[in-house]
Parts: sequence; structure tokens; C-alpha cells
Amino acid sequence: MQKDTVINMPTDMRNQEGHLSTFDLDYTPPIPRGITSLTVNIPASSRIPNEPRPPARWRTPEFIFYYVVALFAIPLMAWVPIHLSSPSHPNYPYYHHRLSPGWMFGREVDNSDTQYRSFRNNILSLSFLVLIFIALKYIYTRSVLRSAPSTPSDKLYLIPFFLLFSALYLTGLHGTSVFKIMSILTANYWVAKTSRGSRMGPLLTWIFNVLILFANETYGGYRYASFHPSLEVLDAFGGIYPRWHISFNITMLRLISFNMDYYWAYNSRGGENLSSTSTEKQRANTPLPLEDYTYRNYITYVLYPPLYIAGPIMTFNNFMWQLRCPINISIRLQSRYLVRFLVSLLTMESILHYMYVVAIKDTKAWQGYTPLELSLIGFWNLVVVWLKLLLPWRFFRLWSLASGIDPPENMVRCMVNNYSTLGFWRSWHRSYNLWIVRYIYIPLGGTKNFALTTLLIFSFVALWHDLSFRLIAWGWLVSFFILPELLARYLLPQTKYGQFSWYRHVCAIGGVFNLLMMASANLVGFVIGTDGIMYMASQIAGTWQGLRFLLAASCIIFVGVQLMFEYREEEMRRGVYRRC
Repeated sequence: MQKDTVINMPTDMRNQEGHLSTFDLDYTPPIPRGITSLTVNIPASSRIPNEPRPPARWRTPEFIFYYVVALFAIPLMAWVPIHLSSPSHPNYPYYHHRLSPGWMFGREVDNSDTQYRSFRNNILSLSFLVLIFIALKYIYTRSVLRSAPSTPSDKLYLIPFFLLFSALYLTGLHGTSVFKIMSILTANYWVAKTSRGSRMGPLLTWIFNVLILFANETYGGYRYASFHPSLEVLDAFGGIYPRWHISFNITMLRLISFNMDYYWAYNSRGGENLSSTSTEKQRANTPLPLEDYTYRNYITYVLYPPLYIAGPIMTFNNFMWQLRCPINISIRLQSRYLVRFLVSLLTMESILHYMYVVAIKDTKAWQGYTPLELSLIGFWNLVVVWLKLLLPWRFFRLWSLASGIDPPENMVRCMVNNYSTLGFWRSWHRSYNLWIVRYIYIPLGGTKNFALTTLLIFSFVALWHDLSFRLIAWGWLVSFFILPELLARYLLPQTKYGQFSWYRHVCAIGGVFNLLMMASANLVGFVIGTDGIMYMASQIAGTWQGLRFLLAASCIIFVGVQLMFEYREEEMRRGVYRRC
């Protein structure tokens, strides 16, 4: 029987002889110094250029002018929403009922965002759970190592501990719904093992998981009583978080990861041996021995407690290689990451105590606002969206680092430090971006079918987030807004025009348009929806006052983009390379 054609495996790490190539392995940059110490330290997975960088522009008259503009614009951008959040403002009574007692200098707090409130209100309980987990893991590890004849070189001995803790963790979270979750996980495993190396495996995997995604949404996680009246008693214990199907979207990504990694391993030319110094890209792209794709390892990976609720997303290969070949995660690295998390948390608390932009947005209490005020309400809502996602991701990643597993960093750049549409999506929810590239983009042909693949990807991303028209509109807008940047790169390539002095300024103008389009798309998808963005557009673009503001705002954004350009140049001067 003729063997099935294998769907392309997303790796460029092997040369024609099948050995690991040194051309495109992850490059681990030096620790950033100076101003670039603010850069999140991740591996750079693209070819490292060797050309000389232009001299620094930080002290030139051009950039001194930019500093003056920034010293005026940044305080204004903070003062406007603080002023609008004053109890003396005429619109304050419209949203006051959505505020809660705060802890910062007698201010109330805008804790009205449902998604972030569930994390904020439980952060102390989650921190206590982390301490229990780490303490029990320490006791278990000491017990295992004490009874072992020699110190093992791997951490596979942790799998029974992870499984036991996961069972207790899920039972506390979801109660009897843990049986529903395990049924879905087992069915997905059956699909993988039954299909093996057949091309039907990936197809059945995607069909099964997409159907589960829709069924979970349609039936609200299912009730036992709907299967049989005698099972109604099981619905009584739903756990602390009975809506298990809401977070199952993250779990679904792991199910697909296991099945696809197993499919590629089954069709691979043989396993490679990695070491503890292996890179993130090597671990993700190197198949494990087939005997590692077991039900026990699969359940351990899918239900790994630190990453179960919100990620970041790891591939099965990456997870298991880190247990097989443990990497060194120093206390210093964990401490620095903890400081980053605490600074981000304090920043969010300051915004919620002094800028009630979420409450204003939810109650549409923006009557009488000027175009400047309207735009800054939208801008700071986007900052809140960024922070409300960053904080849980960094919290759970920190938990994982303390447990000895290093998942990808999700947020590589600050939200306001992005001028490229393509670069923005590489730095926002990075682990999801890596997952999409590996399991959707490259198998569908990558750059060979770029336009169609991009549309399919953002449609999937929108449906994966929420089955709503608003997010589908967001996905299509994002796909459309990528096209101008691609066209500009084609017509004005850096390799041809980069040496001209005007090129940087033309690119900055393009960055202004990119930022305005990205802000509009994300306001539609995650903040005010299509109706809200139409109202905002009519107030800004439909009046002379709004047009004058838009021109002034575009000039200020131009200055910001120039500073972003120079920051990236400074990174490259110091050996730090990013594709975002």
C-alpha cells in the first residue's frame, strides 16, 4: 500500500542530510543593557544580520525635538482620562455605580471588567495555591531522590506528582465536570492513536476539536441531566469555576498540539537527542521517540496545573523535552520576572484607581467629550486590555518557571511600542502566534498562499476567542489592514531604498497609518464594537475640530514611531534582534 503524503512539518532546522543546521537555530542574545534592559529577553529565531548599524541618533537635534514633543504629549495623555474620572466631572454620575471601594489614596477602583475582575479578586488565593504547589513539589522531589539509587538526569519522575495535583486541581475548579473534560481528552487521544501516520489524522483532529468548540458554546458545557435524568445529581457540584467550557479553548490548542506532534513524529526520519542547552525552537520542532506519546504523558501535558487556565501555550514536544532534558531556570531569572510582574500589577492598579475608562466605555458615558477625550478613552481601554491579558499570563508563566518548566513569553513588546501590523501580532500573545504558525500557517502553505492563509487564520482566531459577529469583523479587519504594509514593503523594500535619508521618514508615516488601523480594529474586537467605533469615527472624522485633532495626533504618533525605530536600532547595536 502506498504511504500517505506527509503534511509539511514546520521546521527549518534540518539540512539536506537530515542533521540539525546551525543556520537558523534560535540565537540567544546577550542580556540587554542600558535603555534596552526594558526589552523582554527571548530567543531570536531568525538569521542574525552582520551589517554595521548606523550611529545613534539619541542626541541629535531631530531627536531633541522629539523629546520636547513627548514631554508635552505623554503627560497630556495621562491627565485627560484622570480629569474625566474626577467625581466633579458632569458625566461621573452615569458610571459611578460601576466603581468599587479602592485601596490607593482614598480613590475608588474601576473593577468593572468581568474578565480581569475574576483574576484580580482571586490573586491572593492563586498565590497561596502556587506556594502549596511548590512546597508539595519540593517534598515529593526530596522523597523520590532520597529513595533513588542515583540522581536521575531527567524530571520524568515529576509526572505522577503533576497528575495527582491536576486531578485535585480540576476537581476543585470544575467539580464533576472533570468527567466531561476527561471524556473529550480521551476521545482526542483515540483519534491520534487510531490515525497514527495517516493524513486522515490531522483532518480528523481538526474536525473533532472544532466541533467540540462549537458544541461547548452551544450547550454551555453540557448538563448531566440532559444526558439522563438520573444523572442530575452530578450537576449539583460544579466546583469553584463551573464554566469549564470557557477556558477549554486553551485546552483545545494542546489537544491539537499533541495529535499533530504525534503525527509528525510517526512520519519522521528518526528521533534526535537534545541536551539541557537546547533552544525553544529545537524543543518544539524535534520529534520525541514514539514511546513518549503515551496517554499518561498526554494527560500530564494537557492538564499541567500552572498553564491549564490561561497558558502560555506550549507544544507537547517542548513540554516533554523539558522533562527529559531539564533546563536551568535560575533564581535570579525568576526574581527578575517576579519584579516585572509586580511592576505591571502596580501599573494596572494605578490605572484602575485613577482612570475609570472601562466604566465610561461600558456605560457609554462620553456625551459631550471632545475628539481628544474620546480617542484617549479608547486608547486607555486598549492599554487595560493589554494589561488584563499580560498579568494572568505572566502570573501563570512565573508559576511554571518556579516549577521548572519554561513556556514561551506571551507579551514581548509593550502595546504602545508597535508600529508594524505584522510585528504586533508576533509580539502579542506570542505563544499563540507560534502555535498558529506551527499548526496552521505552515501546513496550509505559508507564504505560498499568504492572503488566503491570513484570512483563514484571523477568522479562526476570531471564532476561537468568541463565536460573535464583533470578533469575526475584527478578524477580517485585521486581515485587510495587513495588506497596506505588505504592499509598502513590496514597493519600497529596505534593501533597495534603506540607504536614503528620506526612507526612515516615509516608513514612519506608514507606521502612523498602521497604528491608527490597528487601534481601530482592536477597538472593534475587544472594546467598543462596530457601533462604538462608528460613533467615534463620526465624532473625529466628521467635524473640523475632529480633523484638526486627527492631524495633530498623527504628528505626535509620527514622533512616537521615530522613537520606536531608534529603540530597535539601539537593540541591534547591542546584539538584540527581534522580528517585531
